[in-house]
Amino acid sequence: MQDLKIASGRSNIQLAEKIAGYLGMTLTPTSIRNFSDGEIWVKYEENIRGVDLFIVQSTTAPSDNIMELLMLIDAAKRASAKRITAVIPYFGYARQDRKDQPRVSLTAKLVANLLVNAGADRILVVDLHSSQIQGYFDIPVDHLYASPVIYKKLQELDMQPLVVASPDVGGIKTARSYAEKLKGSLVLVDKRRPAHNVAEIATIIGEVENKNVLIVDDMIDTGSTFVKCAEALKDKGANQIYGAIVHPVFSGKALDLIENSYGIDKLFITDTIPLKRKVDKIEIISISELIGEAILRTYDNRSISSLFDIAR
Repeated sequence: MQDLKIASGRSNIQLAEKIAGYLGMTLTPTSIRNFSDGEIWVKYEENIRGVDLFIVQSTTAPSDNIMELLMLIDAAKRASAKRITAVIPYFGYARQDRKDQPRVSLTAKLVANLLVNAGADRILVVDLHSSQIQGYFDIPVDHLYASPVIYKKLQELDMQPLVVASPDVGGIKTARSYAEKLKGSLVLVDKRRPAHNVAEIATIIGEVENKNVLIVDDMIDTGSTFVKCAEALKDKGANQIYGAIVHPVFSGKALDLIENSYGIDKLFITDTIPLKRKVDKIEIISISELIGEAILRTYDNRSISSLFDIAR
């Protein structure tokens, strides 16, 4: 694999190192720094001419992480890399994927255009907020799901009698898939959003009394929705409440809310975004092997469809 190389931006260097380690490689050395005025400067410190280059970078806030990825792609293109794949464990701005009101930006499409115009040849992402975002790209997109990795961990737990809950209608397919595989029933939490990052729990559809509950969702941002959902379920008589979340955005006081909530007993997250600090209730499940296997199969031009199992 002499013509395969993996590089990384600064947003999730720990995950990138684990991916490289799974493949028995080390990261291609890069120099990335900020000038005093905030401008970013990037440089590859070794020859990448003619290589199959995979650049790992989560585009979580701040937007400097997106700019950094664009510059790494541009630098690789100008250094004559044979093929450039942007590996984006967390695709930022994915929630701005539609015009739900007048005069707003379709930012998910804008970011897709920027990546393509910068010179990316293909995209590898994990759990997009909405699958149709794949259609925003005019280059191949491999959309991985973290659920097989999370499901493997959950199998080790004794959660029966189990109910799987979705905090909104959009996640009902994912919740049903978990319920089928873990032999549990399904509950829907009716959530309303009166404003951005504000959620209200209207009602719980289904029986949770004296049962363990697994709440599944693609991300936690401010934490208020998840905490309110968990506490509403606990108030209805649920026993242990677990959470399985792919993207730990954890903005604002999210970690404090989770840590102090009486409704959450254990929360499983992946490392698509680095955890800001340790919390006893939170356990990290790495998706490095999933991404590493996808990279290896892409490099060998083999099918990766088997990695798309369980889904939505």
